[in-house]
Amino acid sequence: MTKNYDVIIIGAGAAGLMCAIEAGRENQRVLLLERNKKPGAKILISGGGRCNFTNQEIDPASYISENPHFAKSALSRYTPWDFMDLIAAHGLTWHEKTLGQLFCDQGAKAILKVLLDESRAAGVDLLTSIDVRSIEKTPSGFVVSSGDVSWQAPQLVIASGGVSIPKMGATDFGYRVARQFGLKTVEPVPALVPLTFDSETVAKMKLLAGVSAPCRVAVAGQSRLPAFRENLLFTHRGLSGPAILQISSYLKPDEAIDIDLLPDQADAWQWISDCRNRSGGATVKTVLASHLPDRLADQIASAFGGKLAEQSNATLSRLCDRLKRWQLTPTGNEGFAKAEVTRGGVSTEELSSKTLAAKKVPGLYFIGECVDVTGWLGGYNFQWAWASGHAAGKAIAHAARK
Repeated sequence: MTKNYDVIIIGAGAAGLMCAIEAGRENQRVLLLERNKKPGAKILISGGGRCNFTNQEIDPASYISENPHFAKSALSRYTPWDFMDLIAAHGLTWHEKTLGQLFCDQGAKAILKVLLDESRAAGVDLLTSIDVRSIEKTPSGFVVSSGDVSWQAPQLVIASGGVSIPKMGATDFGYRVARQFGLKTVEPVPALVPLTFDSETVAKMKLLAGVSAPCRVAVAGQSRLPAFRENLLFTHRGLSGPAILQISSYLKPDEAIDIDLLPDQADAWQWISDCRNRSGGATVKTVLASHLPDRLADQIASAFGGKLAEQSNATLSRLCDRLKRWQLTPTGNEGFAKAEVTRGGVSTEELSSKTLAAKKVPGLYFIGECVDVTGWLGGYNFQWAWASGHAAGKAIAHAARK
């Protein structure tokens, strides 16, 4: 038997839940299908369980897409303050860590509970452990089937996410649906992901594993791209940490990164010269350790050695380059298994920026991470999920009233 709904949403993550809530509030009969045993898997792991649910500095320029203007409409109509109002109404509170990042004081489970409570209040039917086997377009809408069970609705939303973190159930389902209906996709690649390097470089980084240092990192030779001033982290496999994850989203194969290990020193040569004049008897290690973690200072100083006063101008110039313009070329990254999000997805050329509806397929929508819109680290991707889900939910209700 086929059950009828006004809209079927596939994927009960951040975007799917928000879309279901908005459509349900508008008196739509909503069915929300989830492949995993429980909804909101990525919500629960966000921010180490604290859920970095948005960012106060949301700006369309903080999103990567083949169409840099696509996200503007949805983001302008559902802001971070709208989501804060939603969770505040449930008694939740939050705090800012750095760079506008907002974390829930009560944790990720509390955020998910708000969304589930709101969806229940809106009359949403949520089914979990549903493996959708087929989607068929009919004159009256869409038939979604899972084994012997099927559901029908005039409107269908794909909120199945990207392919990052496959151990949590991520698949290419959304891209396959897009291709089924003749929609273009942008090749998905790992984003917000640790970088890997050649064996010689990694051997040196292993000695620093666990060391974190503030830096400014940019794509070498790409001054038009953003640079990020945050921490990097040395690992047994290469480099990670917020600054590295951020730049990874912009990095193309064979491109190098420039790392500034003295981001607060505008003129490294002046600084090192002043140190030599003021305390030339100090070792290079001692001077570097005043600005860098000990192990990192020790490794850099080992290539220069001795007291600062004993160093020639040429040697100090090389030291400045190592500190301010450390250039490395990654061999790759740790892939979708370690990527926080997926860059690429359903092409924005195929979708309405206002409604997230497919232009060629009436009644079909794509929202959240499966769309070619990728935000920075720090709550930006959750805000895109809330905003795109909200936009589609409102559009679904509007279309139903026509």
